[in-house]
Amino acid sequence: MIVTETKIRVRYKETDQMGVVHHSNYYPWFEAARTEYMRKAGMDYRQMEENGVMLPVLETHCSYIRGAKFDDLLTVRTWISRFAGIRLTMEYEVIRDSDGLRLAKGSTVHAFTDNSLKPLNIKKKHPELYKRFIDCYTANENTVKQ
Repeated sequence: MIVTETKIRVRYKETDQMGVVHHSNYYPWFEAARTEYMRKAGMDYRQMEENGVMLPVLETHCSYIRGAKFDDLLTVRTWISRFAGIRLTMEYEVIRDSDGLRLAKGSTVHAFTDNSLKPLNIKKKHPELYKRFIDCYTANENTVKQ
C-alpha cells in the first residue's frame, strides 16, 4: 500500500480550554499530509494547479477517538482509498508517536476540475497525471485484496 507519513507536533495554540487539540485542527493536518502524499507520489499540487488541474474538497469526515495534547508528536498516515477518474478519496489516520494510539481517522473527497471549477477529465487532458493517480490507487487496491 502506498502510504505516506507526515509528522505534526501539536502547538499550544491548537489546544482548547480542556487541554486537548480542538477538533478544527485536524483538517489542516489532513491538508498538510495530503500535500506531502502528492509530492512524494510525484504529483506536486502547485505544478498541478499551474497546469490547470484543481482538486476542490467536496466532502470531509473525521472521527475523533482520543485527544491529542500540547507537544504530542503525531504521525498522519495518508493514502488514496478511491479513485474514479473525476473523484478522489483520501484517507487519514492520526497516530500519537509516544504510544502508537490512533487518535483520529478521517477522509476527504475531491473532484478534478479546471481553473473555472468545471469537471475535468484528467484521463483525456492529463494522461500522465491520470496514470500516477491510478498507479497509487491500484497499489492500494491490490494490497487490500491480498
